[in-house]
Amino acid sequence: MMTDIEIAQSVEMKPITEIADTAGIERKYLEQYGNYKAKVDLSILSENEKKEGKLILVTAITPTPAGEGKTTTTIGLADGMKRIGKNVMVALREPSLGPVFGVKGGAAGGGYAQVVPMEDINLHFTGDFHAIGAANNLLAAMLDNHIYQGNALNIDPRRITWKRCVDMNDRQLRFVTDGLGGRVNGVPREDGYDITVASEIMAVLCLATSITDLKERLSRIIVGYTYDEKPVTAGELKAAGAMTALLKDALKPNLVQTLEGTPALVHGGPFANIAHGCNSVMATKLAMKLGDYAVTEAGFGADLGAEKFLDIKCRYAGLTPAAVVVVATIRALKMHGGVPKTELSGENLEALEKGIPNLLRHVSNIKNVYKLPSVVAVNRFPTDTDAEVDLIIEKCKELGVNVVLSNVWAEGGAGGVELAEEVVRLCEQPNDFTFSYELDGTIEDKIEAVVKKVYGGDGISVLPAAKKQIATLEAMGYGNLPVCMAKTQYSFSDDPAKLGAPEGFTVTIKNVKISAGAGFIVVLTGDIMTMPGLPKVPAAEKIDVDENGKISGLF
Repeated sequence: MMTDIEIAQSVEMKPITEIADTAGIERKYLEQYGNYKAKVDLSILSENEKKEGKLILVTAITPTPAGEGKTTTTIGLADGMKRIGKNVMVALREPSLGPVFGVKGGAAGGGYAQVVPMEDINLHFTGDFHAIGAANNLLAAMLDNHIYQGNALNIDPRRITWKRCVDMNDRQLRFVTDGLGGRVNGVPREDGYDITVASEIMAVLCLATSITDLKERLSRIIVGYTYDEKPVTAGELKAAGAMTALLKDALKPNLVQTLEGTPALVHGGPFANIAHGCNSVMATKLAMKLGDYAVTEAGFGADLGAEKFLDIKCRYAGLTPAAVVVVATIRALKMHGGVPKTELSGENLEALEKGIPNLLRHVSNIKNVYKLPSVVAVNRFPTDTDAEVDLIIEKCKELGVNVVLSNVWAEGGAGGVELAEEVVRLCEQPNDFTFSYELDGTIEDKIEAVVKKVYGGDGISVLPAAKKQIATLEAMGYGNLPVCMAKTQYSFSDDPAKLGAPEGFTVTIKNVKISAGAGFIVVLTGDIMTMPGLPKVPAAEKIDVDENGKISGLF
């Protein structure tokens, strides 16, 4: 059996100019990066007369080590829609180098449902993440230099909140002391690094709607506080213009293709557990402008990625999804039912019955909280039995939601035709899209709404430190922003051990921070890692390149 990278390398890619023609992108808007990838100039959005197409969100059940295949389904669905004659674009996040070299491996789909060139996409691509890292670290350098040169803004070095970043899993850098070596080498202080995708600049870039909006958002970023507890912004440090200059090309979406030649935009990639976890607004809007249908995904389970996609991204960008696909595997649902990863291949209807409530809660949220039409896509494995499949179909039918078997990993677009037909049918249905909370409530009201309505919890317990932070943020005028919940991806609750659809739990709010540039309040419910570490055996150990420059070991 071929690996993902071997499959990707076995398919002959079309020149990116041909993909641009398919998507209706004139040459004047195309900025080529070699033969198979390009950036698309943003002026196409205002100059293209076509009305926006329908937006389809692909999300999933709560993730498990058994895997769900959300990106693979997103790509296979787009290829399936192309096969039934639809004008479709796919919009995805860019992978971070940290997971590529760490545990997860690449993030460009899998099997016969991939975006290519997968090696480029998984490695440097068009340099967007490097630009984000450079802008982040320019701001850090200007901040420390301001203090060194006399500190006219009266910044308290102990209350600096802005960290440096690097796009690599490097636990050694989580907590550092820098500025050592005497007066000429800076001001000594405690510091730290985030991984680039956790930088607020990533979230800012992905929510910005123009260069002007990008610059305004960057200038609003809070980097720390003065000795008398006033916030200090990037704008006050006069850094926003130079940061925007570094990011002006990174703001343009990247055009690539699926293995079947469907045009794909791969752009941006904020973490889904501490930021909003979906590709850029610019790429989504461009996909809708060029296609009659735009297929996109949101990170982790629907309680994280979809909740933020709907409550933050759609709210800010004025988007209304036409349909939602909830991806599940029978293997993963059996894990939610208590079966260890090593015993997932045998039929186990009892465990499946115990795990299915996880799927049903996600589906119910999409239908009853957000009022959107949905379909369940079951990624079928050879070990899944008919009885197990029938059980899922029966339970979802009780909610009035159809189940479609997806075989896109093995068959590409051909394995996604049935799913494509159901999605097109759902897109024609009217919907009454609603957010899970309105912005005019208090910060605590909004957090509680997400916990009760989306997670199925009883309520929240706000620790004293978080209570104080909330009071401060509301006093500073930030009470009307959406909340971005930072919690474990492995459970509806804040306890990763609570699988399935737990009940009777409260969520503990430990810290509340402002991302003033991105325009949301980050609510930390546990120990969320903004700088992951490498595992005992990193994926990087298996990656190699031969004398012809052909890469192996990426997956």
